[in-house]
Amino acid sequence: MKSGQTSAANPAFAVIFDFDGLIVDSETPEFEAHRQIFAEHGVTLTAGEWLEEVGSYEPNRNWFERLGRRVGRTLDHVALREEKRRRFWQVVIMEPMPGIRRLLDELSAAGVPLALASSSELSWIGRATTMLDVARYFRTIVTGNDVTRRKPDPEPYLLAAQRLGVPPACCVAIEDSEHGLAAARAAGMKTVVIPNWLTEMQDLAAADRRVRSAEELSVEVLARLAGSGAE
Repeated sequence: MKSGQTSAANPAFAVIFDFDGLIVDSETPEFEAHRQIFAEHGVTLTAGEWLEEVGSYEPNRNWFERLGRRVGRTLDHVALREEKRRRFWQVVIMEPMPGIRRLLDELSAAGVPLALASSSELSWIGRATTMLDVARYFRTIVTGNDVTRRKPDPEPYLLAAQRLGVPPACCVAIEDSEHGLAAARAAGMKTVVIPNWLTEMQDLAAADRRVRSAEELSVEVLARLAGSGAE
């Protein structure tokens, strides 16, 4: 067994992945779909405003209610959400972000337990992971439907670790956003951030490691971060 590797029978560490903005770039088309609809109503939706919400879940958040307040009239939220979905699927590129599939293959081959922890709805995660052919890598997938409190609360990460049977302190969480990073740190995990063009503007200084893409990660790198491999 190579240095830094682990076995399925006696895992030294586990890796838990976020999904949106990390495994697939769903944040860009989501923002762009909303931005276009806002613009057609004469309202500017900035990346900075959108960024405040990235990686978090607010049950009462409704972008189209916010739009209605700005234009001073009640809007048809059902129709706007359907239009948003249409535009999203027109522009989203359903392929893993750079280096993600290679990293998943490498970690799986090394027997590292893998999980996915997301605040997004099961309907989206189930469809997207199937389209991307990545569901098979994860021993467990935690979605917003599985928890009572979503990120930045640590519950999604704690549940993922519990299902894996690995202590949170022996887990490395890979995130792309400030809210997701806060959730993983609150769970007591080591953290890696891979910011995208939106989240690179957030405060990600608390991460244990920051990289430009998953191409910079490997079993050895993550094992050392988890404290289970030699430098």
